[in-house]
Amino acid sequence: MSSTKKLKLEELGRIDIETFKETKKTPLVVVLDNVRSMHNVGAIFRTADAFLIEKVVLCGITPQPPHREIHKAALGATESVDWVYERDIAEALQNLKKENFKIVGIEQTTSSEIITDYPINKDEKYALVLGNEVDGLSDEALSYYDTFLEIPQLGTKHSLNVSVCGGIVMWEFFKYLK
Repeated sequence: MSSTKKLKLEELGRIDIETFKETKKTPLVVVLDNVRSMHNVGAIFRTADAFLIEKVVLCGITPQPPHREIHKAALGATESVDWVYERDIAEALQNLKKENFKIVGIEQTTSSEIITDYPINKDEKYALVLGNEVDGLSDEALSYYDTFLEIPQLGTKHSLNVSVCGGIVMWEFFKYLK
């Protein structure tokens, strides 16, 4: 018999929202470009909270908190993680470039590279952009990206759910930037 037991919430030692706000963040911003599903938005917030992401930028048709459907997946992370709304994706990316963020599109393109082959520099700040569930990243903003990364997939489907993709990409960058 194993002596392993699951930890209770109070045993996890999580920080409160005030401490989260004061804690040094991972130099990473997540941009949602016309993500339509409130559940995906909420899941991105929850993952952003887990990895101390600097902020989430919501663009275009991406729904904004507060909303009951976002909260279902976020479980309060919209209160801890900073976020802003910018209607225009191109303007949002231009603003991040002015703040010296490298703009990284998560998309399958003719020039994308596999995420595990991309050299993540601890001295850089990155903005990871996730696109619409059907159409991906907005065509009109493709020229603003510094690079495009993709997650290797070996099955029959051509893409991952945007919140799953976001979790994988945030973890990959967090490993090097923490």
